[in-house]
Amino acid sequence: MSALTLWAIVLPSLLAGALIAAVLARRHARVRDELRRAREELRQLSEQLDVWQWRSDAEHRLRWLRAPAGCDTPPLAAGTPLAERIAFAAPQALRQQLDAGAALHDVEGRFAAAPDEPSRRALLRGRPVGDAAGRFDGYAGTLRVLDDRLPAPAADAQADAAERESFGYTVSHDLRAPIRVVEGFTKILKEDYGASLDRIGNDHLDRVLGAAARMNAMIDALLALSRLSTQPLQRQPVNLSQLAAYVAEDLRRQSPGREVALHIEPGLQVSGDPTLLRLVLENLLGNAWKYTGKARAPEIWLERRPQHPDTYTVRDNGAGFDMRFADRLFGVFQRLHSASDFPGTGIGLATVRRIVRRHGGEVWAEAEVERGASFHFSLPPP
Repeated sequence: MSALTLWAIVLPSLLAGALIAAVLARRHARVRDELRRAREELRQLSEQLDVWQWRSDAEHRLRWLRAPAGCDTPPLAAGTPLAERIAFAAPQALRQQLDAGAALHDVEGRFAAAPDEPSRRALLRGRPVGDAAGRFDGYAGTLRVLDDRLPAPAADAQADAAERESFGYTVSHDLRAPIRVVEGFTKILKEDYGASLDRIGNDHLDRVLGAAARMNAMIDALLALSRLSTQPLQRQPVNLSQLAAYVAEDLRRQSPGREVALHIEPGLQVSGDPTLLRLVLENLLGNAWKYTGKARAPEIWLERRPQHPDTYTVRDNGAGFDMRFADRLFGVFQRLHSASDFPGTGIGLATVRRIVRRHGGEVWAEAEVERGASFHFSLPPP
């Protein structure tokens, strides 16, 4: 066999190998960049938390204890047992939880940031962590120090705030992390191998990316709903009719091709937070706008309820719903229509109920399938 013939056989294999190596290297670089970006986001958020963060090993010794942002504290000696750093109210019960590898939820104890400082009431949270082989490798968690000078109700409110913060942290990172991985690898697969897949294969990838985008939108909505409980309420006279007109203008701008008759009763005056009440109208009028999408002559009304001067109604002549399932309407992620017919996150009405109740009112609904829906809500007078 001549050298030329040998090269003719070997060269294509070398070129193919080099091409595969280049593709794998590019994909590896993208994955590495995604991981680096995720770690940086997590580090930045961790540095802004106003709670202590801790990590222990399988023997329940602290590997590190990180102080809240802006707090200077002496470094922790590695290997300090968790029970020596914090005086727990029920140490035996805690030991049983640790030995069982159970999640720790607001375990009460006394904690001193430094040896020369007085101890204060603290709430410990933690989740079991596994190593690369899936074996138990200790805990990772937070420690919220409460102010002993506060009376019991204020301390409980502080504990509730800690719970909401922990919930927000869990939602925004523990839920987003796997979504970022799914989204990142799907994009790489589509970019690198999309040309090799048929239409059905590419459609499957698009569905995965669409589902990841919807999940991110749901997480954003859930965090916004959680923040509503802590946002201060600014009470002042509010022109509900004027707010509704602003919302209607935005809806028309977003859907310039739609012709919807929108009737807003003038002079509706209430007392409340204008920012939050606009959010109520954005959700109620936005839902009415969406669910009249298949009506022949769509109409929407905002009006005062007859014989009830402090109660208002947003009604439409759209798709309506079955009243047998009305109790599900105001729950988180509860939907009475398919997302393919009427897209959404399933958070809007839960948001409305939370805002209205914070104002001292209530919200309820009436409807008939294919004959529209009415949402009634009460608000204090100005």
